[in-house]
Amino acid sequence: MRSDEFYMHRALDQARLGLAAGEVPVGAVVVDATGEIVGLGYNAPVGECDPSAHAEIRALRDAATRLSNYRLDGCTLYVTLEPCLMCTGAIVHARIARMIYGAAEPKTGMVESKANLFAQPWHNHQVQVEGGLLATQARRLLRDFFAERRGNDKI
Repeated sequence: MRSDEFYMHRALDQARLGLAAGEVPVGAVVVDATGEIVGLGYNAPVGECDPSAHAEIRALRDAATRLSNYRLDGCTLYVTLEPCLMCTGAIVHARIARMIYGAAEPKTGMVESKANLFAQPWHNHQVQVEGGLLATQARRLLRDFFAERRGNDKI
């Protein structure tokens, strides 16, 4: 089986696709228990005119379609940015076993930055979470995107 870094690099590839499309560069991939990539996604709310078209949601939808099951038991989600409120809910509902993210999201992150929704006792499913993998690369993509858009280098 390939390493977590390998799959996070694939998520970074997805983020670059989003960047090329003029979207905030966040990417995600879903990997099944055998190590096969079964879902791909990058941010596309602007292009799809869909506020829910976050990288995580798009990757979960892709995986669910490919596997013909909305439950993604045993799968791992790799995402370049700490998930938001909407995405954390979708990750729990999809029954993702493990979620690994790159950069923290200080404004809306729901794993370490603003709250830890995965740790709440009311969920009927627990997701194993790890953060910080290839965070520098993920942050650089975001920093460069916002620097170009806003004329500064802070996110």
